[in-house]
Amino acid sequence: MREICVIGGNRYFGKRLISRLTAAGDQVTVINRGSSAPPAGAIHLIADRNDENSLEKALGSRTFDVVVDQVCYTPRQAEIARRVFAGRTRRYVMTSTVEVYEDTADPVGEDAVDPRTVAVDPGLPWDDADFLDTHYGEGKRQAEAVFAADPGFPYVAVRVAHVLGGDDDFTGRLEHYADRIRTGRTIAVPPVNHPATYIHVEEIADFLFWTVGEDFTGPVNAASHGPLTTQELCEAITAHLPDGKAVLGAVQVGEVSPFSFSRSYGMDNSRATRLGFPFGDARAWLPRAVAETLGKGN
Repeated sequence: MREICVIGGNRYFGKRLISRLTAAGDQVTVINRGSSAPPAGAIHLIADRNDENSLEKALGSRTFDVVVDQVCYTPRQAEIARRVFAGRTRRYVMTSTVEVYEDTADPVGEDAVDPRTVAVDPGLPWDDADFLDTHYGEGKRQAEAVFAADPGFPYVAVRVAHVLGGDDDFTGRLEHYADRIRTGRTIAVPPVNHPATYIHVEEIADFLFWTVGEDFTGPVNAASHGPLTTQELCEAITAHLPDGKAVLGAVQVGEVSPFSFSRSYGMDNSRATRLGFPFGDARAWLPRAVAETLGKGN
């Protein structure tokens, strides 16, 4: 039986990961601030991961085979985790994001961002919610850099594509499109609208579960095969809402719809494929993802 620690992970693909781990017979310890209980079968520790003393006290003398960090957003959080879990775990898996990549060739491989070369600035206002929201990719990039510079344990940074699917998608991004398609309102997109890579919520839970059992290290891209365009998303939603109409309109300035991009968000998943993970095809699961999220009654 493996001892697994999950930091955060009480919703969306995190709770699915925990369910997979417990079903496999792993002993799972979940750490969060106590706002919600973890899935059944997991040990629940309440701590503020931003408070080093709180985290140390909650953990006591516990050690783990693997830690999966679902909520590491800043270099400060990474520095605390690196200190606290050094000597407590044999491997550390951080959930990162496609947004660590800046505007680069599409599809982009892991070597486009080497965390060992990323400058870290813990003095930036990482505790400010607005700053963190607008610097999400940079926060993840610097968090990766902290682990890469002096990990204290072997680590993996799973760079996750945009996630779709499930009846518990809390982002409201597909609903944004559905609302406009139902009413025929214009869907704002940039003049040059790039496709992006995606992954189904069940597939990223499968990927993280698989990663826990592997021994590779460093950054790895997690994305289904095949990029999707905004038009393809709209077509899948319109098929679910046959009385609706998708009207895309390019805007030069101002806010555009989610999943419409003026820069590339396409990832090359060949490293994970070579390591043995069998990704699905995004176009194959997209209709299911739309049906799950929008529900039969929409």
